[in-house]
Formats: sequence, structure tokens, C-alpha cells
Amino acid sequence: MKKVEIDKNKIPNHVAVIMDGNGRWAKKKGLSREFGHKAGRKAVKNIIEACIELGIKNLTLYAFSTENWKRPKLEIDFLMELLLLSLKNELKNLNKNDIKFTTIGTLEKLPRKICDYLIKVTNETKNNKSLTLTLALSYGARSEIIDVVKEISDKVKNNIISSKKIDESVINDHLYTRFLPDVDLLIRTSGEKRISNFLLWQIAYSELYFSKKLWPDFKKKDLYKAIINYQSRERRFGKISEQINN
Repeated sequence: MKKVEIDKNKIPNHVAVIMDGNGRWAKKKGLSREFGHKAGRKAVKNIIEACIELGIKNLTLYAFSTENWKRPKLEIDFLMELLLLSLKNELKNLNKNDIKFTTIGTLEKLPRKICDYLIKVTNETKNNKSLTLTLALSYGARSEIIDVVKEISDKVKNNIISSKKIDESVINDHLYTRFLPDVDLLIRTSGEKRISNFLLWQIAYSELYFSKKLWPDFKKKDLYKAIINYQSRERRFGKISEQINN
């Protein structure tokens, strides 16, 4: 698939990616999982570049889930150090490319030095406008929904919100992603066909695309293929085709 085949008038506003397959990529090559994670970082850079070229405004990457805390401590420590190194190395490029950096998740569970640097990068890129890049870190959709319920319950209890006024917009306003539009296209790599507790509310009407490519092998051309596939679908949102076409 080539970039010229993409209809620039039907670009998804928000693309989310479950970056799966780093460990399996490394294992296939007889390498340690750490090499897979390093290779995955290069794939991230390629996809960010492609999003900017295509005019995609929002990109959310599932970087570390709440379930990932169950992994061996050595791997978690490596991932945290890799994250910190990536943030330090890429801050200048984020500003150069007009990229706004944000995060979602239970960030208080991350090491203090990681949290501090996430705040620094967020603050120093907050006025950028070309692309909003969101990292889901220590993120789980069920945890997010629980937090939403708790926050709204407290507001109802304190007469800030009436229970009768609770609707979709109220829920949206209390999500971690309250500053983002709903996801248009969700991509998962590595051939697995699961959502894995990612943005369960936000992908209610998303188009789902599953690639057999392991994440380190996912190139710009693979994103183009996903976008072209997305553009071939009819998004009806509960309506019928005639209503959409008219």
C-alpha cells in the first residue's frame, strides 16, 4: 500500500495503537526481550512521523498496562529506564515537530523520576498543535471506569452533579481522555485479536484493524494499509447506508 492511495479527505482524527509483539520479535531472532523493546521504540518514531505526514491529529499508544506490572521486575525496570531515556532524547524533536505530549493512566504508580519527567515534557509541549501524542502508561480501562464512577459519585454526594443529569457527556468529562475525541481507528499488531482492557469506552464506534506484523516490524507502509482499509469501511453509527449517503 502506498501513501498516494490514501484519501486525504477521510483521514481518521484519532488513531490508537496496541503495540504488541516486542518480546516475540526478539525471541524469533534469538535475542533477549530488551532488544525487542528497543526495536519497538524505532517503530514508534516511524509511526509518529507517518501520522504527521498524513495529518492525523491524535495518536494514542498503549505503552504499559496495569497488567504489565505483573511482569518480572527486571523487565519492568528496563522498560522504565527506556521510557525515561526516550523522553529525554525526544523532547527536542517533539517541539521541533510541533507535537503535544500527554499521558493517561495511574501515573502515581510509576517511579517518581518518571512522573517528574512526564510532567516536564507535558508542560514544555503543551502549546504544540500538529499532533497530540498520548502515552497510556500504567493504564487499564476498567481502572479508568472505576475512577470515573468514584469521582461522579462523590460529586453527586456533595450535590455538585444531580444523578438525573448523568449522561454520556458527563462520563466523557470525567475520563482520563477528556481532552481527546473518541477513537476512530484502533490498530493492534502481532496477530492477536483482543482489546486487552484498552480504551473500552472510547472505542465504542471505532473501526478495528488487526495486523499480523509484530510491532518492531510495523512500518509506515503498514499504517498506510490500515488507513486505506479504514477508508474502505462505511461508518454508520447506528444509521442505515441511505441515511449516511444522503
